Amino acid sequence: MDFDSIYKFYFKDVFLYLRSLSANTDIAEEIAQETFTKALKAIDTFDGTKDIRAWLFTIAKNAYCTYCRRQKIFAGEEPPEDISDPQSIFTERILDEESSFLIHQFLHTMHEPYKEVFSLRVFGELSFEKIAALFGKSPSWARVVFYRAKTQIKEYMEAFE
Repeated sequence: MDFDSIYKFYFKDVFLYLRSLSANTDIAEEIAQETFTKALKAIDTFDGTKDIRAWLFTIAKNAYCTYCRRQKIFAGEEPPEDISDPQSIFTERILDEESSFLIHQFLHTMHEPYKEVFSLRVFGELSFEKIAALFGKSPSWARVVFYRAKTQIKEYMEAFE
């Protein structure tokens, strides 16, 4: 697959992932472009043993962290990685604007790896296997972390209501 095909096929995924991190479309688009620029420069180092989308997400996350450090957005914290659940009633809550805002607000207080795993699963629409590959863990680990993140959000929303 040539780089142009990679760009066309994965740009939307990378953009949506960054959009979930930044909550700003312009920033997400800018960093997505930067991600593909970095990927083009480093494509020779990609060995092909792992999923290219996971590799691109790693570059995107690092570019976003660099952006946050430059902007001094997150003093001493890791950048947030937003959350939602694609297969339950929980998704309906995210579609509701007010609930969505509350969930995103809660995401800023969540600890890693819960924020990132949940974000990758919901916004990045990655399988547990791909998430596990990003972290160098097992798919079971990714499922457990996702479940715990989802539980934290549900408890927060129930307490809020």
